[in-house]
Amino acid sequence: MFQMSFQDENGSRLAGCAMEGESPLNAADVPAMKHHFYYTSTVPMAQTSYGPVRGYHYDGLDIFKGIPYGKARRFHAPEPVTGWKEPLEATNYGYVCPVLRMEKPGGEMLVPHRYWVQNEDCLNLNIWTPACDCGKRPVLVWLHGGGYSDGSAIEQVAYEGENMARLGNCVVVSVNHRLNILGYFDLSDFGEEYVNSGNAGGDDIVLALKWVRDNIAVFGGDPACVTVFGQSGGGAKVTTLLQTPAADGLYHRCFNMSGVIGGAMADSTGSGRDCALAVMDALGISSAAELEKVPYAQLAAAYNQVSPALRREGKNVGMAPHPNAFYLGDPLTNGRGFRKETAAVPLLVGTVFSEFLGFFKPDLSVPLETLFGEETAVQLRTLYQAAYPCRDASQIALVDTMFRSPTIQYIQARAASGGPVFSYLFEQDFPIEDGRSAWHCSDIPFVFHNTELVPVCAFHGASELEERIFHAVMDFARTGNPGWQESTDTIENTMLFGPDCHVVQNHDHALIQALLPLEKQLLSAATQGDGQIQH
Repeated sequence: MFQMSFQDENGSRLAGCAMEGESPLNAADVPAMKHHFYYTSTVPMAQTSYGPVRGYHYDGLDIFKGIPYGKARRFHAPEPVTGWKEPLEATNYGYVCPVLRMEKPGGEMLVPHRYWVQNEDCLNLNIWTPACDCGKRPVLVWLHGGGYSDGSAIEQVAYEGENMARLGNCVVVSVNHRLNILGYFDLSDFGEEYVNSGNAGGDDIVLALKWVRDNIAVFGGDPACVTVFGQSGGGAKVTTLLQTPAADGLYHRCFNMSGVIGGAMADSTGSGRDCALAVMDALGISSAAELEKVPYAQLAAAYNQVSPALRREGKNVGMAPHPNAFYLGDPLTNGRGFRKETAAVPLLVGTVFSEFLGFFKPDLSVPLETLFGEETAVQLRTLYQAAYPCRDASQIALVDTMFRSPTIQYIQARAASGGPVFSYLFEQDFPIEDGRSAWHCSDIPFVFHNTELVPVCAFHGASELEERIFHAVMDFARTGNPGWQESTDTIENTMLFGPDCHVVQNHDHALIQALLPLEKQLLSAATQGDGQIQH
């Protein structure tokens, strides 16, 4: 059996697992190498089950980028990659999945982005590890946001895994997979070979987790301690895994950030036949086999042309998981709830104060009485003050209900299924203009310990908040408990992360119920200002 070891530039052995018959070296034997970089023909190297991969060492970490974990024909199930003998260069990020429309930068002050080369050959992953040794460190697998149609493993600057791996002494993995019409387009009516095309992206994630199970030990990770975590669409993918039997045993904790929502990310139910036929007609072809060969740009253009009208008619146009034997459906809508097989998996789930509303700068000077009448205004102020006694009442119109309401239901359902579930809400305001309440994605830099990479996070108290959140995440990854009491089906113990971190019970339930009938009106009022929803 081959176990990894390290050499420095002069050929001296560094810390790592021993070669067969040797005693392992201790990390204490390695000299301190702050900001040290090396990259040689043999170091750092990891021997995966498919062949050797070579990354680079920087600032106390071994970093591997763009490792292929699978390959796939369009609309078909992914397959493991073909093995190789020579070291695979793993110093460059791999392709990311093509998206349906040209991306336009915007909102970069709130959510700094990076854009990367797109190609259908996008089944790859990135790894940050303190050492390719026998460390058996917790493994955190990141599933990116962007719904099921957009985004990538490297899209946000805050997705970088370096600080999390170094400061948390853990192994961080980020995954690219198929999206949109490539990953979630139901063609099952066109033959057995397409039976799960509506979940191809989820199938990719399962294959990536199998790769992690089989290979992460040589990167210093513990395959028996894997946390899957994601935000927005990535959080929704965490739920999808809980409802996917093929993923059972591949992860041991789940962390869902702002990923419980219906509407745009609801399951794609019913047959995708009408959409597929419309796309074929727009392309002048007549079979699913021909759809496999159409250049992606043409396929995307045809889909963009025909899907809006079909969506308005309630047809299945894809862009979200398709309930079937592979994926058993969203637990809030499938009529069966969470699968009993996943009940023991600890779950950490939460939202941020304003979510999508936080991207806009509404006119908060309009009195609530003008919007809803005096009686409703008084009721809302009373409930808001009870929920958030230290916040300004002018922000009532910025309280998110789109994510928060289904998340409350989700926590109750999960607790009722017997699973340990922990709740949080990120309510930190930011120093933009006259102050901006927490928007969708604003908690990500704190989770990754990457506030230093996001300028808007440079405010008084940010470092303390970052440490509090980061350590809670690391505790959860190690033990399945973030440091506060789990919720029940009647009592939600919610950690409020903000200027004063503390746990509250059912603090906003009455407020959310009162706001729900006003949701559309509040959304209309709050989104009158400038803003662009980001992922």
